[in-house]
Amino acid sequence: MSKIYFVGAGPGDPGLITVRGMDLVSKADVLIYAGSLVSPELVACSRARIKLDSWGKTLEEIVPVMIQEAQDGALVVRLHSGDPALYGAVVEQIQLLEEAGIAYEIIPGVSSLFAAAAALGTQLTLGGVSDTLIVTRPAGKTLERDEIHELSAHTATMVFFLGADRVEEIIAKLRYPLSTPAAIIYHASWPDQKIIRGTLADIAGKASDAGIRKSALLLVGGVIEPSKSGHRRSVLYS
Repeated sequence: MSKIYFVGAGPGDPGLITVRGMDLVSKADVLIYAGSLVSPELVACSRARIKLDSWGKTLEEIVPVMIQEAQDGALVVRLHSGDPALYGAVVEQIQLLEEAGIAYEIIPGVSSLFAAAAALGTQLTLGGVSDTLIVTRPAGKTLERDEIHELSAHTATMVFFLGADRVEEIIAKLRYPLSTPAAIIYHASWPDQKIIRGTLADIAGKASDAGIRKSALLLVGGVIEPSKSGHRRSVLYS
């Protein structure tokens, strides 16, 4: 039976794709990948006879190729950045596959939010500081209204995707004190990774000075500076 694989490529470093994901990428006959969001080195690892960059293409241009190739017996891999479950836009593709009677399987990937935490040398939940993680994004071209103000009523770690060009807008909506630690990670795990630390009072200016306007995550909360957070020791090691 024909099956299409949705594979999470990981945050950028080719070494951070899962073993199963790499196996499928290397064996694929057809590889459809998410443009510059996926490492060229990872794409080069594939011997696929068809390598299709999906950047700027519509579902009507991409999905029929996937369906036809799968029906012809090809191993088709749809390679998404990070993990497909986060802002991966896989559901609409899956719906079209189901309509065509094509089976699918999703192979999880390492999200850039985890690569960002690793780059910062911290964890996103920390005893006595934050036991909750909120992952969200600001309003923009594809989102009419966000819930940043409401969500920031919680004493939680917040991670913002798709907002590197709206840092000032995000901060203006937050209820957290301006002294709250904040960080921006550009291209987490890529060779050109950049880490910018600060507080809500200055992080927007620092990001602007560094010229960061895309491909970055904004993290907010005490977990960013664990040595200053007054966190409690984990009961696992007590």
